[in-house]
Amino acid sequence: MKVNQLKAGSMLSYVQMAMSIIVGLLYTPVMTRMLGQSEYGLYQTVTSTVAMLSVLSLGFNGSYIRYYSRYKQSNDEDSIYRLNGLFIIIFSVIGLVALCCGLFLSQNLTLVFADGLTAEEYKIARVLMILLTVNLSLSFPMSVFSSIISAHERYVFLKLLGMLKTVGGPLVTLPLLLMGFRSIAMVAVTLAVSLITDITYFIFVRKVLKNRFYFSGFPKGLFKELFVFTIFIALNLIVDQVNSSMGNVLLGRFRGTASVSIFGVGYTLYQYYIVFSTSVSNVFSPRIHRIVNETKENLSLQRFQLSNLFTKVGRIQFMILGLIASGFAFFGKPFVHYWAGKDYGNSYWVALLLMVSASIALIENLGIEIQRAQNLHKFRSIVYIFMALLNLGISVVLAKRFGAIGCAVGTAFSLVVANGLIMNIYYQKKCNIDILGFWKSILRLSVSLILPIAVGSLMMRYVDLFTLWKLFVCVIVYAVVYSVSVWFVGMNRYEKDLILKPLKKILRKF
Repeated sequence: MKVNQLKAGSMLSYVQMAMSIIVGLLYTPVMTRMLGQSEYGLYQTVTSTVAMLSVLSLGFNGSYIRYYSRYKQSNDEDSIYRLNGLFIIIFSVIGLVALCCGLFLSQNLTLVFADGLTAEEYKIARVLMILLTVNLSLSFPMSVFSSIISAHERYVFLKLLGMLKTVGGPLVTLPLLLMGFRSIAMVAVTLAVSLITDITYFIFVRKVLKNRFYFSGFPKGLFKELFVFTIFIALNLIVDQVNSSMGNVLLGRFRGTASVSIFGVGYTLYQYYIVFSTSVSNVFSPRIHRIVNETKENLSLQRFQLSNLFTKVGRIQFMILGLIASGFAFFGKPFVHYWAGKDYGNSYWVALLLMVSASIALIENLGIEIQRAQNLHKFRSIVYIFMALLNLGISVVLAKRFGAIGCAVGTAFSLVVANGLIMNIYYQKKCNIDILGFWKSILRLSVSLILPIAVGSLMMRYVDLFTLWKLFVCVIVYAVVYSVSVWFVGMNRYEKDLILKPLKKILRKF
């Protein structure tokens, strides 16, 4: 059952990922054109500001599976139900705090925008801030139910509902935009879709999983232990929010909404890039915790199992991300021109800087969950908090002078130093992962990129890629060359079987 859930969940992750990207690629250019550069920038800034309040979760949502796995291993259902109740209480309080903070900001928008907006823009921003704050505050307690479903490894339900949410919001919003409604209608639809999804999670937990919630009799010292464990996850959340949201906030304050729009388009493309990495690795969290719990007394076996899983997933992510990043480097500039419009040329550089700098972290993102399972995430948190401060300092200076590209440089620099150098040393020395063996494997795989990079370079030099049909043909040719080269030069038998075995099963049915 769990094996089938894992396989089906991984497969549905790719389907959801493809749907998310396709919907986003179709929806975003319509949104930017319908809203205009100014209101789109306003929407991005308010969204980023409210998103920064998500740090109030203090990392508690990342610790549920850890404690669930502990109680599940000992078949202690009462403790699981008390854990459920404790998390509901914690996140309800957090949601209330988030609501108060968001409502305060909605009445004091000059803290975010200074005096850079018109009276009408302030009015729109205030409504957006209130709606997004309500959505965020409700999402905190409701996130407990999705965590419970994930802990039970019911990935098929999670992914199917996620797919409906991915498609549902834009499908409802798009007609509203075409009818003349604007950013406020978009956010209202987001709130409605989130509520429907969260209620469905709740019903599934109560009726299908039959989980209970005990709000008393918590194990002595549990909250203190939770807080100590999650405080460093909270630091990571702060760092992530600085890297993801601070750019829009700084640009909104120092350069205006037009620069926010340029950065927002580039960052949107970067987020699609991240999806390719995180959609599959997320389903391995329970397995990682299980490996760590079951091999505490045999560290050699733990190192073998963790390193093997780390390398298998990392190689697959490298092949996928390598195609996207290299393809975007060659064809991204004309793509952005046609997709977002001629006013968003610098969005290409924003996206490329972020994609390249984040690639190391993305192919290694299983390491984050491994650290949590081993309770070794403290070091990463400390490193990242200093890097966030450095990123903030660089971005403030460069944003004033170079706008969106300056913010991207600050974020890219912090990602390379933290993930490319410091964390790799820590993985090798402390986390029982053979990181040297991992990079040797990646290096052997990267040889398969030589041919497609050469072909892409020739296309850039000799083909007018700003002619739409030529761009389309070149992208197809490049993808074929990349796939063939990786298949014959880079992939091992295990990776080929991931494609061949399901294909053979399908062919047998016909």
